[in-house]
Amino acid sequence: MPELMEIETYRFEELSERAKTNARNWYRETGLDYEWHDFTFDDFERVCNILGVSLKTNIVRLQDGETDSEPRIYFTGFWSQGDGACYEGFYSYAKGAHRRIRDHAPLDTELHRIADSVRAVQSRNFYQLSADVSHRGRYYHEHSMAISVERDGASQDMTAGAEEAIAVALRDLAGWLYRGLRAEYEHLTSDEAVDESINANGYRFTASGERHVRIA
Repeated sequence: MPELMEIETYRFEELSERAKTNARNWYRETGLDYEWHDFTFDDFERVCNILGVSLKTNIVRLQDGETDSEPRIYFTGFWSQGDGACYEGFYSYAKGAHRRIRDHAPLDTELHRIADSVRAVQSRNFYQLSADVSHRGRYYHEHSMAISVERDGASQDMTAGAEEAIAVALRDLAGWLYRGLRAEYEHLTSDEAVDESINANGYRFTASGERHVRIA
């Protein structure tokens, strides 16, 4: 026979410190079930465009039956061996990239270094180097990218070390992306950000910090 039970629930700020820890752990496990990385991906696309990387895309079907394209950007994280980020795309020289990247991210010395390194090797090859970047294997990190570098429209070979220099720069770009994703994740799962999200959503908990869901 059904039995009516009363359960006392609490706002987050009313919980004990131990219960708050349990509530935070619940949120960290379930609260990021959305595309939290969209801002970082969007900025990465802008950076790629500046540096001369045209990202490959996949066609995806939307709920309304329409289609859209999404860039081939992949990552896993954040604390296991083999975690990282990678992408697929085509690279070619972008004139003035070393200046435009400084306008876009004036304090990001790593992006400045990447832009300067590709400009230096391109200048030794009359700005004729291009590359195809594809993902290989089942892991996602900078070394899971296969990078094929060519010198376009010339009978001359690439200068010594040019292929490696371009590949290193493109892999460093994937490393830069991963560090940005990790920093965003760490921010979103920090105690301060988690507490703010819990309070904003008005979640209620039992005395032990378990989420209580009211059944209508």
